[in-house]
Amino acid sequence: MDVPADAMAERYAARAAGMTASEVRALFAVAARPEVISLAGGMPFVQALPSDEVLRVVTDVITDRATVALQYGAGSGQESLKVRLAALMAEQGIEAEPADVLITVGAQQALDLVGKLFIDPGDQIAVEAPSYVGALSAFSVYEPRYLQVPMDDEGLSVDGLEEALAGGARPKFLYVCPNFHNPAGVTLSLERRGRLVEVCRAAGVPIVEDDPYGMLRFEGERLPSLRSLDPENVIYLGTLSKIFCPGIRVGWTVAPAGTTSQLVLLKEAADLCSSNLNMLVAEAWLADRDRWIGTLAELVEVYRARRDACLSALERHFPADAAWTRPAGGFYVWVTVPGTDAKSLLPEAVKRGVAYVPGTAFFADGSGRDRLRLAFCYPPEDAIEEGVRRLGHLLTERSPAGSRAEVG
Repeated sequence: MDVPADAMAERYAARAAGMTASEVRALFAVAARPEVISLAGGMPFVQALPSDEVLRVVTDVITDRATVALQYGAGSGQESLKVRLAALMAEQGIEAEPADVLITVGAQQALDLVGKLFIDPGDQIAVEAPSYVGALSAFSVYEPRYLQVPMDDEGLSVDGLEEALAGGARPKFLYVCPNFHNPAGVTLSLERRGRLVEVCRAAGVPIVEDDPYGMLRFEGERLPSLRSLDPENVIYLGTLSKIFCPGIRVGWTVAPAGTTSQLVLLKEAADLCSSNLNMLVAEAWLADRDRWIGTLAELVEVYRARRDACLSALERHFPADAAWTRPAGGFYVWVTVPGTDAKSLLPEAVKRGVAYVPGTAFFADGSGRDRLRLAFCYPPEDAIEEGVRRLGHLLTERSPAGSRAEVG
């Protein structure tokens, strides 16, 4: 017998009351309308992938390894892929044995597993302010209290974290996105990286290092990962979504051995194992180093040109008092427009044919109303120019500072 949805709702666990759709996901249906230029979702530009090569990899996996690809697999992931990922991280200065690697369904599943492992209801966890909305969604299911640590152009404020710890804060872990931050676009400076791992080690606070964009650097020198600075106190999260494609849903964790073992148990309870087919496609893609490195270089050039188009358009079209970050890689520009309520302004922006993500989505306490995130990764340069122009005109109409052209 069917049970009415409202009657079933009475039986939900208490944690379900706090579950809401993310503002980013809620925008996807609107942003998909052809007349709307979406500067909202951080979708990789998969059209830049060599489709014939991808097809050949998939075909070869099905042809040559079907009995493995179509079967259940190990809970921790395909060994051949773990070997490839360990080698990939070694090139980034991160030492890891294949046994240290757990393959997950994208880095998003890794975030959920970390939350499940560490958070009891009421526990405090530390996050950047702003912070990746998907991480907040994953952690919030487990009912934590959030310690928001402020950020500036050099990334997370280590001074701010130290002050909170000195005041008695004892978070279960710190979640941080050090490279080309989502949403802020900034990179944690070298000096702060060293201080951060020292402070957290001394306080006994594990660090969860989320690094989806680290290989999408447009300029400057690669900085050491937090994991490379303190392997015993850092859980590293990686993904192929940004350097290959999100559709295969391959992410991974690297953690101390005991923590990895616990994460494997939680993953097996959730899904038994990841898709062997997807993992073997990922392994085959990475097996040809010249191909994947060459494709990555092409992706970086695409995103660099789009970043430049976005920054140039902001200079021309946004209000005189607006300010924004200048990312050295990744997907996002973080904009501040004083006196603006970006959330309440969004419906009008969509009417004018442009979408963005309001800043409130990225703060655990719902602050950030005068902030907004622009994603430059998916639209071509001319669409970015037009989208920023439309949005800039709307913001300028509502801003007492007027346009940059008038002030200049």
